[in-house]
Amino acid sequence: MLAGAVFGMLPGASLAAADAALLPRNLSPWGMFESADIVVKAVMIGLAFASLVTWTVWLAKTVEIRRKTTLARQRIGLLERDTQLAEVEQASRDGSDAVAQIVQSASREAALSGGMFDDGFKERIALRLERVEAAMSRQIARGTGVLATIGATAPFVGLFGTVWGIMNAFIGISEAHTTNLAVVAPGIAEALLATALGLVAAIPAVVIYNHLTRSIAAYRALLGDASVMVMLLVSREGDRSLFRLARAAE
Repeated sequence: MLAGAVFGMLPGASLAAADAALLPRNLSPWGMFESADIVVKAVMIGLAFASLVTWTVWLAKTVEIRRKTTLARQRIGLLERDTQLAEVEQASRDGSDAVAQIVQSASREAALSGGMFDDGFKERIALRLERVEAAMSRQIARGTGVLATIGATAPFVGLFGTVWGIMNAFIGISEAHTTNLAVVAPGIAEALLATALGLVAAIPAVVIYNHLTRSIAAYRALLGDASVMVMLLVSREGDRSLFRLARAAE
C-alpha cells in the first residue's frame, strides 16, 4: 500500500497512467476505421471499393479470355483443314465469337464480289478482316483500363488519407496542448491504415493489369493467325478456280 502511494507520487508514473487511460482501447483495423475522421473514412471506403472492382475485373476477364481463346483455337483448327470458305462459314454461322465474325465477314465479301478472285478482292477481304480484328480487340480489352487507373491513383489516394490523418494528429496536439501518446496515436494509426489500403488496392491492380495485357496480346495473335488462315483459304480457292477455268479452256 505504501509502495502504491509512493508510485502515485512519481510524476512519470502518473503521466504514464494518464496516457494509458486516454489511449483508445481498440486499435484494430475496424476500430481505427470507426474512430477515423469522415474524410479518412471516405478514403478507406473508396480504396476498399477499388480493390473489390480489381478482383471482380480479374475474375470476369480471366473467364472471358480463357473461353474465347479456347473457342478461337477450335475455329483455327477447322480453318487449317483442307476445306472451303463456304463450309467454314456454314459451321460458324451461329457463332458470335471473333473468329466466326472473321469467317462470316470474308464470306460476305466473297458473296458481294460474285466469285471474282482478283487482287482487288483480296484487298477488300484484308480490309474487312482488319476491321473485325480491331473491333474484337477493343471488345476483349474492355474493362482493363479501370485497372490501370486504380493502379496509378490508389497510392496517391492513400497518401491523401495519410496526410489528412497526420494533420488531424497535429490538430489534436494543438488543441490538447500536449504531445502525449494518447493524442498522437489515433491520427497516426488512421494515417498508416489509409496508406496500407492504398497499397492493397494498387499492387494487385498493377499485377493483374499486366497479366491481362499479356493474355489479351496472345488472344490478338490468335485473331491474326485466323485472318491469315482465311486469306490462305481464299487464295487457294481462287487458284483452284483459275485452274479449273484453264483446264476447261484446253
